[in-house]
Amino acid sequence: MPGPGRQPRGMKAQVKNPGELFLRLMKYVLKDYKFHCISVVVLIVVSVLCNVQGTMFMKNLIDEYITPFLLSDNPNFTPLAHAIARVAAFYALGVLATFGYNRLMVNVTQGTLRNLRNDLFSHMEKLPVKYFDTHAHGDIMSVYTNDIDTLRQMISQSMPQLLNSGITIISVFVSMLILSIPLTVVTMIMVGIMVFCSKKSAGQSGAYFAKQQKDLGTVNGYIEEMMNGQKVVKVFCHEEENMQNFKKLNDELYVSADKANTFANFLGPINAQIGNISYVICAIIGGVLALGKVGGFTLGGLASFLTFNKSFSMPINQISMQMNAIVMAMAGADRIFKLMDEKEELDEGYVTLVNAKEEDGKLTECEERTERWAWKHTHQNDGSVDYVEVKGEVVFNGVDFGYNDEKIVLHDIKLYAKPGQKIAFVGSTGAGKTTITNLINRFYDIQDGKIRYDGININKIKKADLRHSLGIVLQDTHLFTGTVRDNIRFGKLDATDEEIVAAAKLANADSFIRRLPKGYDTMLTGDGANLSQGQRQLLAIARAAIADPPVLILDEATSSIDTRTERIVQDGMDKLMRGRTTFVIAHRLSTVRNSDCIMVLEQGRIIERGTHDELIEEKGRYYQLYTGNAISA
Repeated sequence: MPGPGRQPRGMKAQVKNPGELFLRLMKYVLKDYKFHCISVVVLIVVSVLCNVQGTMFMKNLIDEYITPFLLSDNPNFTPLAHAIARVAAFYALGVLATFGYNRLMVNVTQGTLRNLRNDLFSHMEKLPVKYFDTHAHGDIMSVYTNDIDTLRQMISQSMPQLLNSGITIISVFVSMLILSIPLTVVTMIMVGIMVFCSKKSAGQSGAYFAKQQKDLGTVNGYIEEMMNGQKVVKVFCHEEENMQNFKKLNDELYVSADKANTFANFLGPINAQIGNISYVICAIIGGVLALGKVGGFTLGGLASFLTFNKSFSMPINQISMQMNAIVMAMAGADRIFKLMDEKEELDEGYVTLVNAKEEDGKLTECEERTERWAWKHTHQNDGSVDYVEVKGEVVFNGVDFGYNDEKIVLHDIKLYAKPGQKIAFVGSTGAGKTTITNLINRFYDIQDGKIRYDGININKIKKADLRHSLGIVLQDTHLFTGTVRDNIRFGKLDATDEEIVAAAKLANADSFIRRLPKGYDTMLTGDGANLSQGQRQLLAIARAAIADPPVLILDEATSSIDTRTERIVQDGMDKLMRGRTTFVIAHRLSTVRNSDCIMVLEQGRIIERGTHDELIEEKGRYYQLYTGNAISA
C-alpha cells in the first residue's frame, strides 16, 4: 500500500484531455437528442427564474406589506393575497418545469447509453482477433458495465445540475447586485475561496478516479478468468493462491477508490462551512447597513440577500460535488472511447464470393444457392467482371509471419494444396501449426510472401467472403446460448430443419442429441456446460458440416472424443472432407495417416513433407513422433 504522499502503482491511468472527451460525449448526446436537450435548457431556465422571483418577492413582502401592516390600524390583506397567489403560481410553474426536464433527461440518458452500447458492440465486432488475444475479456466487459454506468450518472444528474447551478449563479448574482453591491463583494470573496478548494480537490481526486476505473476493470478481468478456470483451480488446489492474488488486486482497487472518494467527500462539508461563514458575515454587515439605512438598504432587502447568499453558495457546492461525478465519468469515457478508437480490422479486398451456375459453358452469378461457388472479380479500371470457380486450391509461397515485426514465428512456409486434398500439420506444441491456419482465414496478416486461394491473393478477397468459404472446427469449441438447433444453424442461418438433422447425422451427433431432454430444442447455456466436451465437439463439427464450405480447417477437431467415438466420427469426417480441401492439425497421428500430404513443423519451419509411408521410410522427425522413439543425439 502506498505511503503518505506517494501515488499508488498505476497512476499513469490519469485521464488526458478531459475537455476533448467531454465535447465528444456531448456530440454523442446531441446527435439524436438535440430537441430534447434544447427543451431541457428552456425548462431549467424557467425553473430557476421561478425560484429567483420567489426570493425577490421576500423584499416586497417585508417592505411593502408586513412593515406597513404593523403601522396600520385596519390593514387590507387583499393585495397581499393576490401577490402571494401570483408567487405561488410561479412556484407551481417551476415545479412543473423541474419535473419536465428531469423526465426528458431520463429519455436522453437511457437513449444515449443504448446508442453507445450498440456502437461499442458494433465496433467490437469489427476489431481484429489480435485485440481479443491481448486484452482481458473481463476488462472489456467492464467497459460495457462500470464505465457506461459512470456516464449514466453524469448525463442524468450532473449535467442538468451543472446547468441549473450555472443559471442559478448568474441570476442570483444579478439579483444580489441589485440589492447590495458591498454585500455582493463579500459573497464573491468567499466564493473565490470555495472555487480554490474545489479546484485543489478535483486535481487530487481526478487521477485516483481514473485509477479506480482501471483497477475495477482489472478486478473484473481476474474474476472472469477464475470463473472460466474454476475446475482447473479446484483440481490443482489453487484456491488459496488465487485468493491472495485477488486480495492484492482488490487492495489496489480499495486504495484508489478510497483516495478518490476521500478527496471527493470532504469537499462538500468544507464548502458548506465556507458558505455558512459567508452567510454570517453578510448578516452582520447587512444588519448594520439595514439599521443605518445606508444606500436605502432595508430589512426586506437584507432578508432577500441572505436567502440569495445561501442560494449562491448552494449551487457552487453542488457544482463541486458534481465535478467528482464528472471526473469519474471522464475516466469511464476515456476507456470507452479508447475501445471505440481501436483500429478496425482492415479489409481492402474487392473479390467477393457469390453463388454460381453454368450457362452456355460460362460461369455466371445467381441468387439461389446452387452448392457451387465463384469468386467475383470486379476490375477497378474498366468495371468488367470475371468469375473464377471456387475449387479450394491454396498456395503458400515463401510466407514469413510474426505477431510483431521483431519476432518472426513462421519462416519461408511453402505449401501447395490441390483441390480436394487433405493436408496435415504435425509437430510439437508451439511449432506453428495453428498459426498457419490463422493465416489462411486472415485472422492475422503476413509480413512477407504470398498466400493464394484459387490463384487469387487472399489480400484481394473480402475477409467476410474469404471466411465464408472456410469451415473451421477449433480445438476449443464455443457454443452460444440457445437451442441445439440454433447452434448448428450458426453455420448456415437459412438452413432447414432437415439440413440440420442431416449435418448432425454426418457428424454422428444425431443420436446423443435425440437423447437430450428436448432433443434439438434443448436449451444450451454457459457454453454448453450441460454437455460433455466430446458432445460439444460433435456439435461444432455439425456446425461446420452444415456450412458446406469448399475448404475445411480442423484444428484438433477430434481431440476431445474418445477413441471408440473417434472411429465412428472419422467416417463422418471423411464424408465431410470428400471433395474439399482440408487442413488438419492433429497431435494424435493416427488421424492423419490417410492425408495426401503431411507437413512436419519445427520452430516455425517445415522440416519434412510427404505421405505417411514416405515419412516413415525416411525415419526422420515424423517417424520419431509416430513411433515414440527418442531423437538420437
